[in-house]
Amino acid sequence: MKYLNLLSKKQWVALLTAFSVFMVLGAWGFEYIGGMAPCKLCYYQRYPHWVAGGAGVLALAVGGQIWLYIGALGAATSGFVAAYHTGVERKWWAGPESCTSAMSLEGSTDDLFNQIMAAPIARCDEIPWELFGLSMANYNMLMSLGAAVFWLYAASRTN
Repeated sequence: MKYLNLLSKKQWVALLTAFSVFMVLGAWGFEYIGGMAPCKLCYYQRYPHWVAGGAGVLALAVGGQIWLYIGALGAATSGFVAAYHTGVERKWWAGPESCTSAMSLEGSTDDLFNQIMAAPIARCDEIPWELFGLSMANYNMLMSLGAAVFWLYAASRTN
């Protein structure tokens, strides 16, 4: 606990704001440099980090405790979406049909062609990248939920 006190409240907010910015930049890196198209749930994990980053900027610029709680909510939301995505990837539960739907081989060739053309580029139930047995959604879940805890810790600080 004494190591947590090495940073001031303002430094914690700056660090957590940078964390959310780098999470989005990292996702863009995988997308644009790594060539990995994101699925719908991947996008849904990014949006809350914009909220957390924006809340951090506002907390630094204008002050106010509410922004730290909004930052925590943004990070936690991204973590919870990532937890859901983790379950979809691991086939623990079904994901959204628009992201995981299997094709039906019944019907005409035109119907089959239309299903193929409407299929998502990246599926939510496939793991495109892993490191040490964990997917990007797994890492996002762990890091974002951890960041949410640190946002709350920063909010509890007096200095």
